[in-house]
Order: sequence, then C-alpha cells, then structure tokens
Amino acid sequence: MNGQPMPTPHSAPAFDPSVPSPARIYDFLLGGKDNYAADRDAGTRLLEALPGSAQAARDNRDFLQRAVRYLTRAGVRQFIDIGSGLPTAGNTHEVAEETAPDAKVAYADYDAIVLAHARALLAPSPGVTVIEGDLRKPADILAHPDLARLIDFRKPVAVLLVAVLHFLTDDEHPQDAVREITEALPPGSYLAISHVTADHVPVTAATTAQGVYATATAPVAARTRAQVARFFDGLALIEPGVCDVAAWHPEITPARPRGHAPPAAGYIYGGLAAKR
Repeated sequence: MNGQPMPTPHSAPAFDPSVPSPARIYDFLLGGKDNYAADRDAGTRLLEALPGSAQAARDNRDFLQRAVRYLTRAGVRQFIDIGSGLPTAGNTHEVAEETAPDAKVAYADYDAIVLAHARALLAPSPGVTVIEGDLRKPADILAHPDLARLIDFRKPVAVLLVAVLHFLTDDEHPQDAVREITEALPPGSYLAISHVTADHVPVTAATTAQGVYATATAPVAARTRAQVARFFDGLALIEPGVCDVAAWHPEITPARPRGHAPPAAGYIYGGLAAKR
C-alpha cells in the first residue's frame, strides 16, 4: 500500500499525508479544504468509478442533520457521534442546539488530524467533548472519562454511526461492536446508521472503488441492505426503515425539492432505530 505498513486492527494509523484518509477523502467529496494531494487523487479516482459519489456524500451529510433534528424533536438531548470525521458546516451539536440548546454531544474518532481539528473547533463549545476512540473498541469509548462526565446513561442517548461501519471488515466484528454499544444504552435511546452499499453499482465500478480505499488508511466493506438492517437487530426501526439516505424523511430540513428522487445508483443506506 504505497510502501506503508498497514495499521494493526486495534491501533490508529500513523499520520502520513501521502496515504489517503477516509475522513479527508470525504472532506474532498464535500468540497472541503482539509485534505491533501493523496486524498484528492483518491477522491478523483472514486468519482471516475462512481460519478455520484460527491452527491452521495452530500446526501449522507443531510441524513445526519435530518436524523439529529428528528431526534431532538423526539426529546433526545444526548448524542455520541462515533467516527465523526472532520468538522464541517452543520456539525451534530450545531444542528441539535437549534432545537435543544441544552444538548450534549460527544464526538469520537481515532484519526489524528480529525481529533486536532475537532478539538480546536468544537471542544470550546459548551456541552461538547471530543475524545479519541475506535469503534473496534466500543467499551473504551463508553468508559472514556470525558464522555462519562458529559453523558448520563440513565437518560436516553442517541448514538450516531454515520458512514463509519463500512470501514470495519467482517473480521473486525462490526455487528458485535454495535451490539455492545446498544446494550449499554437505556430504554428510549436511538441508533442512527448510514453505510455504503454496492447493491445498485456495477461490479467493475464497485471493485475500482474498493481499490481506492485499499490504498487508504482503512479499506471499505460495502454491504447489502439486508446486512445493514441486521445492525439494528433487537431495536425498533423508525419508518421508512433502511433506505437510501436521500429518501429518509425528506420533509425534514435540509428538505428535498418537490419531486426530488435519490440518485439512481443509491450508494448509501441509512436508518434510525429506537431501543424500547
């Protein structure tokens, strides 16, 4: 992989701007500036294989914001955003505070650049903390002292796994990680997930896209709708269930224009479920 050692399954990759980072590729697709030449090259190759990737990234960001608005209207005031990525417009706490000024948000990521930017831009906000955490080790995230000081697990909590689970291979047991998190949540809590899929993508394009991430700090594992739905086992899915992120509650801001249809390719599934 460009002559770089692969990170071990339970360690954060060392910072190397010559190796693409999923967080910075995503930033490039969103039109951000917190990326390097290697990330832009990877993002360009991804767009060549899947021309709708930039739109899918924007749709995914919109899904996050709509899910947070749905949750605050449902009375949720505590959020744990795992694999939060680089800060950009409409961060979780900014959206939550529109409806709930008393909202508390814990951001967790293991990327050194993400953590540096997030701590500089987000941590000074009241009711916000930024911690180093790896989804492969959920117990460490849940037990982190900074998170424990902010989040009260006696009250409902919304966990956001937005565009992060597909960076865990099956060998890294993502289903177990999700189960460990949801088992720690009290009744009335929620889980939001978005996840890339190759259900509607030609095999050659999907293979090329996976090749892009094979040279990055984390590979990508596209999963089917049925596989994504299994992450919600034991929870009550909110209508319309697992669907294209652009089709999830399109009436919530950022709302879709009348007659809007998701991109035909359908690159990302999303869903929200409650713990009863």
